[in-house]
Amino acid sequence: MRNAEATKERILEAAMEEFSYYGIAGARVDRIAKNAGCNKNLIYIYFENKETLFKTVLEKHLTRVYEEISFTPEDLPGYAAKVFDWAMTHPHIVRLMTWYSLEQKVDNITERTSVRDKKIKAIMDAQKDGLVGTTFTPGFLMTAIMALATAWTPTHPFGPSHDPDAVKIPSDTRDAIAKAVRLIAKGEES
Repeated sequence: MRNAEATKERILEAAMEEFSYYGIAGARVDRIAKNAGCNKNLIYIYFENKETLFKTVLEKHLTRVYEEISFTPEDLPGYAAKVFDWAMTHPHIVRLMTWYSLEQKVDNITERTSVRDKKIKAIMDAQKDGLVGTTFTPGFLMTAIMALATAWTPTHPFGPSHDPDAVKIPSDTRDAIAKAVRLIAKGEES
C-alpha cells in the first residue's frame, strides 16, 4: 500500500508541473507518466481520466492555499498583502488556477466555492459590525482584493506589462496593494 501512495504522490507532482505549463488541453498523460516514473495505465486506474487528475491536483493545492493564508475580514489590507506574497512565491499554482479559469473543463471545485462563500459572509458580517465600509458589496471587495493581490504574477496580463518595475520592489508593491485595499474597504458613503 505504501508504494501505491508514493506512486500517486509522484503522479500528482508530475501532473502539477505538466498542467501548470500546458493546461488541461495541452497536458499529455504520457509525459506525466514518464515524469512520474510509472505506467500511463496506472494514472487511469488511480484517477480515471485527465480531467479528474487535474481536479485532484487543483484541489490539493487550493487546500494548501486555504491553510496557509488565513482570511481576516477585519484586516482586508493584511489579507491582500498575504495573498500577494503567496502568489509571488507560488507561480506554478497561480498558473494552474489561470488554466482552470481559462479552460473550465473541470466541474466547479466544491471546496473553492465553499471557501469563497464563507469569505463573502465574513465580509458581510464585518460590514454589519462597522469594521468594513458598505460602499461595495462583499463580492466586489473579494474580487478587487484578489485582482490587486495577484496582478503582478507572471500569468496576469496587466500587472507585469503596465508596471514591470513593481516586482523588483515587492515590499513597495505589497504596501501599495494594502493601501489600495484599505481605501476600497473603507469606502466612501454617499
